[in-house]
Amino acid sequence: MSTAEKIIAVRPAHRFNEAALCDFLRRELADFPKSMAVRQFGYGQSNPTFLLSGCGREYVLRKKPPGKLLPSAHAVEREYRILKTLNSTPVPVPQVYLLCEDEAIIGTPFYVMERVKGRIFRIPTAPEASGAKERAAIFDAMNDTLAKIHQVDWSALGLAGFGKPGNYMQRQVSRWTQQYEASKTQQIESMENLIQWLSENIPVDDSTAIVHGDFRLENLIIHPTEPRVLAVLDWELSTLGHPLADLAYNCMGYYFPSMGGRRSGYKNLDLGALGIPSETGYVADYCRRTGRGEVPDWKFFIAFSIFRLAAIVQGVYKRGLDGIASSDDAKLYGAQVQFLTDTGWQIVSSR
Repeated sequence: MSTAEKIIAVRPAHRFNEAALCDFLRRELADFPKSMAVRQFGYGQSNPTFLLSGCGREYVLRKKPPGKLLPSAHAVEREYRILKTLNSTPVPVPQVYLLCEDEAIIGTPFYVMERVKGRIFRIPTAPEASGAKERAAIFDAMNDTLAKIHQVDWSALGLAGFGKPGNYMQRQVSRWTQQYEASKTQQIESMENLIQWLSENIPVDDSTAIVHGDFRLENLIIHPTEPRVLAVLDWELSTLGHPLADLAYNCMGYYFPSMGGRRSGYKNLDLGALGIPSETGYVADYCRRTGRGEVPDWKFFIAFSIFRLAAIVQGVYKRGLDGIASSDDAKLYGAQVQFLTDTGWQIVSSR
């Protein structure tokens, strides 16, 4: 079942000195076991994530991948900071224990956090849910969690330096264009068109909130038996930015057809029968929870979200070609870049 965690032996490209790690953690964490088993979570394409277990205790370690990395990518230090800060808010996140920036320990910076057990729905339509009623409740809980993230008073929590308030969308278009160009492997006309259109249509609205950056059902741990979010994972792309960029990213499934895979959506499905809210209803619920009266420039935010995802997928594909990706199927991602940019360009070029 796709809700089960895929835990495998550590991939050869991601092996590190486990004895050195164990010695370090025994010095830094109270009651850390004298010995531990290290296995790797098979899902995820960015920062390699590992399960540390021993003497009845379990921890999760996230580290930067090996090899030459793109500028500002794989920022586990930022992940640690935002998780530590959000531990004191209504946003459900795992408890973090320590950050190690000393590359001498295992070769890259890393952090250690608690293991939260629950369901992870890998497919956007959550086919393993008990039925339409539970699926509707899960989507509502996801919506509520996103609203909670955006309502956090980031200034009061000392996160003024976590990002640059203002001009976020302009900077994001520029950043992801650069990231894409740094990992580009082929010329894609729809991507070039999309980059130009986005740069020429930046919204006037410049709201600022904590944004997760990769907020979707797969990055949530759902309670084993209840439609409740226990933890939000994968904060690598979090920053201070426009909340509608987060919302639009979360709504991309409405624009992707159901293809039976993890990049599929629910564009061509009977949402009512499934218990999945309509895009209009989902956005309205978010606006009600956050006190937002309207969502201007929605086409821009959707197109930007698809563009940014395409840039991320291109980076995964390039790492796969280079042999340093976090997942074995990274080399299969090349065709997805074309599909995503074609979809994004169709949205903005249609009347």
